[in-house]
Amino acid sequence: MDWLELGYLGLFLATFLAATVFPFSSEFVLAGMLVAGYDAKLCLMVATFGNWLGGMSSYYLGWLGNLNRIKKWLRTDEMSIDRWQSRIQRFGSWMALLCWTPLLGDVIAVALGVFRVNAFWVSVFMLVGKWTRYVVVIFITTQIY
Repeated sequence: MDWLELGYLGLFLATFLAATVFPFSSEFVLAGMLVAGYDAKLCLMVATFGNWLGGMSSYYLGWLGNLNRIKKWLRTDEMSIDRWQSRIQRFGSWMALLCWTPLLGDVIAVALGVFRVNAFWVSVFMLVGKWTRYVVVIFITTQIY
């Protein structure tokens, strides 16, 4: 799919999907739009909102999950689930700052939901993390091109 042809809608869709289980890099779509002459501030807002919304959908999918079913489905021992739970409980909603990271970010978002970490603070920290990542991408792209 040519995301650039769809303009800001394409950027929104790309960033939303990149924050879910579809593994691709929304940074390249954002950089392509900037190089094509799209407005950096509007791109920042659209990309951040799309990616944040995708991340929060992963969080809520985790929230809907049943921990006992997840344990059975993963066929894992109680200790590994307990380790994840202790990490999530130790760092809490602050872990949402890392939801922008490739692959691991999706797991973090779902885990935050599974372990019922405060939705308000998760959404705030997730928004800050994703916004910061796109500010860096925009800064680097505009310095190169």
